[in-house]
Amino acid sequence: MDIKQIQDLIRFVAKSGVNEVSIEQNDFKITIKTNQVQTIVNATVPEGLHYAPAQPTAPAQAPVAAAPAPAAEPVADTSKFVVVKSPMIGTFYRSASPDKPIFVNVGDEIKPGSVLCIIEAMKLFNEIESEISGRIVKVLVDNASPVEYDQPLFLVEPA
Repeated sequence: MDIKQIQDLIRFVAKSGVNEVSIEQNDFKITIKTNQVQTIVNATVPEGLHYAPAQPTAPAQAPVAAAPAPAAEPVADTSKFVVVKSPMIGTFYRSASPDKPIFVNVGDEIKPGSVLCIIEAMKLFNEIESEISGRIVKVLVDNASPVEYDQPLFLVEPA
């Protein structure tokens, strides 16, 4: 297995969402472990086989590549909807606390300034408000899930 194949494998594992992959061939063994922060590669190369080490930025670039949509899923026309995206990294909550009602549900009408959700970042609870008027079509994130910057949270049909 050459360095190009290893880099391709790292990209594939990063796109697939798998946490760990191990491959063993004759006198070559590679284990790739991933999480949302970093990619770790452990490889045992037989003596006498030399290769140029990968640049340290290669694993960080792997998650950047876009994964093609699976062909089995029907593609819905979302061009008429506005996507509300996360303005920060944190944990997504649909209500202020477990015993409080959810801020918005599918079908709810919203207007500018309406609280859509809360994102907790570093023990600070940030209310995410709507910037548009419309109707919630879909909630794209599960409650109490981690979210990334610019990750889609809601689909809104503009009014």
